[in-house]
Amino acid sequence: MELDVGADLCFPQLLNMSCRKPTSRSKMVLLNVLVSSVSLLTVSLNLLVIISVSHFRQLHTPTNILLLSLAVSDFLVGLVLMPGQILAKTSCWYLGDVMCSLYTYFALVTLATSIGNMVLISAERFVAICDPLHYPTRVSAPRVRFCVFLCWLCSLLYCSIFLKWGVVEPQTLNFCYGQCVFVVHFIAGAVDIVLSFIFPIAVIVVLYLRVFAVAVSQARSIRSHAKTVPLQRSVTVLVKKSELKAARTLGVLVAVFLICFCPYYCVSLAGDTALNASSVSYVIYLFYFNSCLNPVIYALFYSWFRRAIKLTVTCKILQPGSCDANILQ
Repeated sequence: MELDVGADLCFPQLLNMSCRKPTSRSKMVLLNVLVSSVSLLTVSLNLLVIISVSHFRQLHTPTNILLLSLAVSDFLVGLVLMPGQILAKTSCWYLGDVMCSLYTYFALVTLATSIGNMVLISAERFVAICDPLHYPTRVSAPRVRFCVFLCWLCSLLYCSIFLKWGVVEPQTLNFCYGQCVFVVHFIAGAVDIVLSFIFPIAVIVVLYLRVFAVAVSQARSIRSHAKTVPLQRSVTVLVKKSELKAARTLGVLVAVFLICFCPYYCVSLAGDTALNASSVSYVIYLFYFNSCLNPVIYALFYSWFRRAIKLTVTCKILQPGSCDANILQ
């Protein structure tokens, strides 16, 4: 009888302290296969984005630098967080408390960086559309690189402070061995929701509402200008349409991010702060799935990304001088 009981435990030698293995094995296998496939696709697609923006000099623009930073965080989601989620939620956690803490810290940093990248993308589009005359001086490549550096640095510092002071010590909880969970203090959780959800989401929404209002106004002026001054249509319309297309593409990117991101904090606001709860597991998967959708959006809207994929897959980027190729033709 003890052998049968021990067979269902993550650590059979700890009968009274071990967690039980998942009972629905067929469901867990199916979920593992699905998440593993999404993880592989996420890593592959975001790696193509990283290679493309890093390799081709024409793509070293402020907008693409922000997309590169977002692709790095999405790449890490597919490489580390998704496999860790499989291990933590559909199986037993055999890696110990130290690796669980590192995984939790890594997940929080990636989450915070993704939010910061979206805020920077919204701010960049706001300046490009609403103040185009000052865009070249206010949004230069060096300044954007510095902002990206600050985004990652602040995420590292914030998550370090949050894990140090905002998380309940695992020793004080009655968790069984074989779990990787953490519980947040109520006050720390409330502050985190304000700083990492309410405030940045409000900034993103306000900026993009303004961007879309100006974009609609510019679209009307383009149509009016094209009718009254047809000789100047080619240059003026080309410049404005490129900015409007970028605003539309990044608007889709931000909208998809919000759709995938908001459910996680809605569950948190409802009071479910323990990350081993089944309701939280599904919204975490939804948020991680956003990392796979982002490069798909690039492929649908950016012709340069499709060209870069073709050159990368065919290994033409290994040829001398390929970094100077006219990828924006």
